[in-house]
Amino acid sequence: MKIKEGFILRKICGEYVVVGEGLAQVNFNKMLSLNASAAYLWEKFQGKEFSVQDMADALTDQYEVDGQRAYEDAAALAGKWVAEGVVAQ
Repeated sequence: MKIKEGFILRKICGEYVVVGEGLAQVNFNKMLSLNASAAYLWEKFQGKEFSVQDMADALTDQYEVDGQRAYEDAAALAGKWVAEGVVAQ
């Protein structure tokens, strides 16, 4: 997977949001709200290829969470990002 070009993480009023910038994202007319751990993953993998396992490993490295829970959370988040069109598989 890879985060698509033109999607930027911003911190607005203390909240993390992903917004589309540029002509390629002209049909993306919303903001995605991210919690702190999702924002951490976004920043870590921006511009890089990654897998759900890479995301889970990053979560276990950063937070006190077991591997199975990290993998389930990472898979759910990756699925949402793909469904919203901000990540390409």
